[in-house]
Amino acid sequence: MIGETYTLPMVALRGLTILPEEVRHFDVSREKSLLAIEEAVKNGQKLFVSAQKDLEIEEPGAEDVYLVGCVVTIRQVVKLPKQMSRVLVSGEARASLVRLDTEVPYLQATVVELPDDEEVEEERTEENPMNLEAMLRGLQDVFKEYLLKNPKLSKELGMQVDMIHDLKKLVDVIAANMPFSFEDAQELLEETNLMKRYELLVYKIVNEIQAQKVKEEIQSKVRERVDKNQREYILREEMKLIREELGDDNTLSDADEFQAASDALKATKEVKEKLNKEIKRFRNSMNSPAEVGVIRTYIETMLEMPWDKTCKEHKDIAFARKVLDEDHYGLEKVKERVLEYLAVRALTRKGEAPIICLVGPPGTGKTSIAKSLSRALKKPYVRISLGGVRDEAEIRGHRKTYVGAMPGRIAKGMKQAGVKNPLMLLDEIDKVSNDYKGDTFSALLEVLDGEQNNKFVDHYLEVPMDLSEVLFITTANSLQTIPRPLLDRMEVIEVTSYTENEKLHIAQEHLVPKQIEKHGLKQEQLTISKNAIWKMARNYTKEAGVRQLERKIGDICRKAAMEILEKKKKSVHVTERNLEHYLGKELYSYQMANEEDEVGIVRGLAWTSVGGDTLQIEVNVMPGEGEILLTGQLGDVMKESARTGISYIRSVSKEHEIAEDFFKKHDIHIHIPEGAVPKDGPSAGITMATAIMSAITGRKVRADLAMTGEITLRGRVLPIGGLKEKLLAAKNAGIKTVLVPVKNERDVEEISTEITKGLEIKFVTHMDEVLKEALV
Repeated sequence: MIGETYTLPMVALRGLTILPEEVRHFDVSREKSLLAIEEAVKNGQKLFVSAQKDLEIEEPGAEDVYLVGCVVTIRQVVKLPKQMSRVLVSGEARASLVRLDTEVPYLQATVVELPDDEEVEEERTEENPMNLEAMLRGLQDVFKEYLLKNPKLSKELGMQVDMIHDLKKLVDVIAANMPFSFEDAQELLEETNLMKRYELLVYKIVNEIQAQKVKEEIQSKVRERVDKNQREYILREEMKLIREELGDDNTLSDADEFQAASDALKATKEVKEKLNKEIKRFRNSMNSPAEVGVIRTYIETMLEMPWDKTCKEHKDIAFARKVLDEDHYGLEKVKERVLEYLAVRALTRKGEAPIICLVGPPGTGKTSIAKSLSRALKKPYVRISLGGVRDEAEIRGHRKTYVGAMPGRIAKGMKQAGVKNPLMLLDEIDKVSNDYKGDTFSALLEVLDGEQNNKFVDHYLEVPMDLSEVLFITTANSLQTIPRPLLDRMEVIEVTSYTENEKLHIAQEHLVPKQIEKHGLKQEQLTISKNAIWKMARNYTKEAGVRQLERKIGDICRKAAMEILEKKKKSVHVTERNLEHYLGKELYSYQMANEEDEVGIVRGLAWTSVGGDTLQIEVNVMPGEGEILLTGQLGDVMKESARTGISYIRSVSKEHEIAEDFFKKHDIHIHIPEGAVPKDGPSAGITMATAIMSAITGRKVRADLAMTGEITLRGRVLPIGGLKEKLLAAKNAGIKTVLVPVKNERDVEEISTEITKGLEIKFVTHMDEVLKEALV
């Protein structure tokens, strides 16, 4: 039927070209296509199929399909769900679309079968009889080579190809079994010249073989790389597991991290060299977990130290003054010294950081002022408590060869601060103790020496550390236990006891608001009058500072909170009258000045750790054998002062008309009341001497007079300490006149008029002046 025109039902295929000799199935869902298949099945199973040019068109016309298609025979039709059918067909012959009728319910094509260009074929075959055989074998060999490269195609296909001896059939069979794209298949379908079709097919197969080879090469290289990576990964995992088993995990990567951190560290050349040396040792110590651990800790500590890292210097004096005044009332000397340091820093841009020692009784704000200074100077604050430290290694660190070695407290403080110029508070420096392990005070000598501490060496770190930019503040309750060489390196500022007026200001401005907030109250819910605070300071506390006072305010706040909750009070007002309701009976009462002058009773002044106090010294003279009795828990120095006073009185007995044998026939008993309280010191010397003289001569002593001073054998009056506290105690006890050694005159000038107001202070140089003023 080649060359003849005939009509067949037609199906337009999407993305598929069917070739002669090809057995293929495809799915049909369009209504027209389903009707065309039904029509073909009814009339001889023949169907014309052609590929659509545009896959998206739902109703294709003659211009939307390729003109060359294939006449196929329907072998099987299988109904599928959702109005679909699967059709199995076999390609029969090439055909060209002459006309397409779309008026009927299905596509109806008028086609003409296309012949191969046989004349050309015959001519070539006749000219060279061997040509056909060569072409056959060549195509078979190329196809077999392709089969070797593509295992998806069955081996039976190769055997089938070997048995075909007709070139046309061979070309069609191979083309039908090659996995070409529909465009390539369409190109082969449209080629009617057998020789050209043959060449085109061979070209496409060789192309496929080349592409397969390139793909295999790429896959081989990828596989090699993957295998190599896989091998390395497995080996690494094995190494990691071995290290974990040995406790050596991540050592290499840690060494690299340490090296990177060391390179980025801001430090001196000496520090960097030491670090690099230790990192090298760390790398080489893989087989010794114990050594690796020691070196790791050392390197980490070295990297965390602030070698050359500083915080910005703050030079705003007005801001610093404002902060200091906000946080603390009084403490003028400390504030002034810090502001001076700031001023020098602002002018010179360097200036040595001072090493200040704040000395004073407990509760006077020594530790809290240091914290306030750090806020005023905007420096990091580090507090190191030295109370009870007795091991030199606590300051200087341990050698890193020891098990559990660590840096000393100074180095740890620097690490905590994170900069080389913090404010460091060495708290309770007078409480440091020594034992067989070494002298802790001596270890502090280098730290607190502005000339040496720029090269302070911690035993653990083993490299010099610069402490010259650290602002050291030390605190102490007493200078007695601090060795002279250490004391000499510090600038001592005395923080004295607070007067009652200062306590009143501190309570009103700081303690009361702080305690009200701490106890969850509002300012308007609790008010404490001035007189109530004054009475608390006077009769409910006995201290130089304000800690006890703060506790008493806390007691009031708790009771006020109870009243507000239980009795539904809106506010609580505490006055002098109702203070007893909140704090109970008065705990302390001042021993007021005696109303009448008496024989042998003299009021002395004493300094205690909680402020000043008055001592009433009593002397009795009794018939006896010249014994001297001293009672009232007196210390050695005080006993010696009493004996010195008696020796002086004996030396001047003629002048005062005392019988020569008086001291042989009489016993003298000196007693200081509050016998359970230990008392010591030389400052009661003139007081005891006056009391003894009064008792021996029978002359009365002024009741409104108190005195303080050390006595010598010749009756000279020597200066004493703690004068501010002593005068304060005298004033509180209602004393009007106080006798003070003349050499203490400069101390009196420094004391505020608030204390000296109302007191008559007389300066004395000799016991004669004392007796003249004291005895009636």
